[in-house]
Amino acid sequence: MALSITRYTGATALEKLTRRGVQPEPQLPQSIIDRNAEIFGRPVTAHEVVEQVCADVRKDGDVAVRRYTELFDNRSLETIEVPRAEWDRALATIDAGLREALELAAERIRAFHQKQVRQSWIDTEEFGIFGQLIRPLQRVGIYTPGGSAALPSSLLMTAIPARVAGVEEVIIAAPPRGDEGISDVILAAAAIANVDRVFAIGGAQAIAALAYGTESVPQVDKICGPGGLFVALAKQHVSGTVAIDQIAGPTETLVVADDTASVELVAADIIAQAEHDPVASAILVTTSATLADAVVDELDRQASELDREDIIRASLINNGVIAVVDTLEDAVECANAYAPEHMCLLVSDAWSLVPKVRNAGGIFVGEASPEALGDYTAGPSHVMPTGGTARYSSPTNVGDFQKVISVAAGNEKAIDALGPATMRIARAEGLTGHAKSIERRMNGSDS
Repeated sequence: MALSITRYTGATALEKLTRRGVQPEPQLPQSIIDRNAEIFGRPVTAHEVVEQVCADVRKDGDVAVRRYTELFDNRSLETIEVPRAEWDRALATIDAGLREALELAAERIRAFHQKQVRQSWIDTEEFGIFGQLIRPLQRVGIYTPGGSAALPSSLLMTAIPARVAGVEEVIIAAPPRGDEGISDVILAAAAIANVDRVFAIGGAQAIAALAYGTESVPQVDKICGPGGLFVALAKQHVSGTVAIDQIAGPTETLVVADDTASVELVAADIIAQAEHDPVASAILVTTSATLADAVVDELDRQASELDREDIIRASLINNGVIAVVDTLEDAVECANAYAPEHMCLLVSDAWSLVPKVRNAGGIFVGEASPEALGDYTAGPSHVMPTGGTARYSSPTNVGDFQKVISVAAGNEKAIDALGPATMRIARAEGLTGHAKSIERRMNGSDS
């Protein structure tokens, strides 16, 4: 039986794919609801779990981190930090082909991000010397997911841009997996990315430890990296105490295809997204009803051949959408309204659509540029805005790890020429002290 996937046509597609407004309270599986009620002694929402965990870690430090790691991850921590010798062992013992692949990915990521580095500048003009200094952040914490699968690629995609930016200290937090601790492939990636420290903690307790600092974990200036629901909510909770990159939600892809697209490749790209998670979203917007029908059958066939078939089917049934529209202009309008994390253009002249794209984390142009390539070796960071936030935010980049300091060194001419306007604006705002600060310079220090 073919998969049952939500279908839209025409103007309905644009209406249904537009994402604005207040997001609903996150819905948790019943098993997680029951577990949390047992841990906290009462029914609690996801937000309440995060608030309690963060408050406890802020108050009790390592004690709370260990307690919640045991409760949530079923692991007792003897030491929170993973020694460097363990990274070196992991790097030396992982499969040689995998190590080469990770090193190739790291090289590509590093080369791409080196083109993004901003430089300080100082400009001398008639009123003095003005400019800006670019300074790297001092210490950054990077969360690396480890739920249903270890993701060394996410570590590389976040830590390497931080290193390129010149961050002095890069710290990794990754959840332990049962009695094995952090996966060897994660530790090997940490060595390849040349990070400074690795801590075997995950979930909201990891975010709280990075934000507030504990006896073992130093407080960072910014927390970056994707994670599950509790990680995302914890980042939101500590924002302001430290900076965060973004609130990454479930991953998503929107494929734009015309009647020239390969049914096999369209289905393959949709499945590559759906296999991430049952809550991932894979969407097809096409000008061809014939292609749409064929893709549904092809999805069913390809899913049956893959290891994560159950996850793929759950994702497509729960969140998959196929929209049939009249023109490619309509398709791009739907895509911009959805503002996807990944936008894949599988059309005859893909480059002609690129100038029309306003909202997307990344654009994958043509059939030779599958999103899977971007996930690993293309070069751009695969940590991209989700949930419609591509309307106003960007993928992880070097700028996330740098800050700007403005420099102003006015001269006597600046006071004379700019002073009167400065005083007028200050007095209009009722800030007479500001105005007097200028006036005293214009009239001499004895006035």
